[in-house]
Amino acid sequence: MSLNLKNDLCVFDIESTGLDVSQDRIVEISILKISPNGEESKLTLRINPEIPISKESSEIHGITQEDIKGEPSFKELANTIADFIGKADLAGFNSNKFDIPMLAEEFLRVEHDFDMRNRKFIDVQNIFHKMEQRTLVAAYKFYCEKDLENFHSAEADAMATYEVLKAQVDKYEELENNMEFLAEFSTHNKFKILDFAGRIAENENGEAVYNFGKHKGKTIEEVNKKEAGYYGWMMNSNFPRYTKAVLKQELEKIKAKKQEQKKVLKEKEEKRMENKIEALKSKFGK
Repeated sequence: MSLNLKNDLCVFDIESTGLDVSQDRIVEISILKISPNGEESKLTLRINPEIPISKESSEIHGITQEDIKGEPSFKELANTIADFIGKADLAGFNSNKFDIPMLAEEFLRVEHDFDMRNRKFIDVQNIFHKMEQRTLVAAYKFYCEKDLENFHSAEADAMATYEVLKAQVDKYEELENNMEFLAEFSTHNKFKILDFAGRIAENENGEAVYNFGKHKGKTIEEVNKKEAGYYGWMMNSNFPRYTKAVLKQELEKIKAKKQEQKKVLKEKEEKRMENKIEALKSKFGK
């Protein structure tokens, strides 16, 4: 079955120096781009992370420090990656928790203006776990009836993920063949997540709320009134750059809203004074 695409879809997989989204770096990325007409193109890159690859990570994906010596940095490849992805929706296996936030962090780290807004994010693992509760190797065997070779090779994982996604849509009648539905279905959260890491969300009223810790469920505006220092604590702590960028943007919206409210009140007061003066003039014939 072919996927019903309105936009290009980039199915991708990342291998990294470790699992800390805010601190670790990408060492390999493979992107399979599918257009609405079914045309496919592929980009696979080795990247010098400029920090050590952990022993545990090398044992998983097989990429060593020697392998990436002399490879270009993410900063050197940022334009290539961004241009290839374009305005495509993004899909992967555990991508909402790892690959997408990791990619966003890399772009922010090199100050590349890669726009993550207005995209759909389809996490094949979340769909799989809701339906079958297994791993990528098991998913590939279950849905595609094949053994996944070269597991933890970014290219093999990306290709397998794409095949699994198509097979999932084909297998389950309740899965609609459109990216908006699949993006919604592949999230675990009742609130719309705004920052990938799940620290900032949007409640049913469309307000930005904290989605963790002692202020979980409270709006950023409410917390800022009662504990203004909480914002500073988050900005100075080890949260992902994208989380901080979203938080800053939401606080700027709150400040702009306050300024607009002040402006409206000022205009109302000025109008009230004008009416009062006009009334006095009329009363005294001046």
